[in-house]
Amino acid sequence: MGTALIYLFVVVAVAAAFFGLAALVFGRGEELAPLAPDATPTRLPSGEIAGEHVRELRFPQAVRGYRMAEVDWVLDRLADELDRVGAERDGLLGRIAELESARSRPAASADEAGLGGSPA
Repeated sequence: MGTALIYLFVVVAVAAAFFGLAALVFGRGEELAPLAPDATPTRLPSGEIAGEHVRELRFPQAVRGYRMAEVDWVLDRLADELDRVGAERDGLLGRIAELESARSRPAASADEAGLGGSPA
């Protein structure tokens, strides 16, 4: 009976020591203070954002956070989409410039034809 009581006392003491050590190392479960509204731990350029900017993003690692593989997958997908939209935009801007130059050419040709003739 005495041995079982001593064994129980040692088990409780060891459990209390482990609990105290864990509470000291990991904290008491308090929440972190939120960041200021305009503060962010990640950085993006203030101008246009391209796919390479998204690919270079790295989030701080935390014990309790997101799965990095999922975050990387989403960032890769977003970067590919930004690249696709940027290429499409550049193509459309080139087409607009081409159409505007073609539109102004007939007007210039008509002006030259009127000036090139002999006076009546």
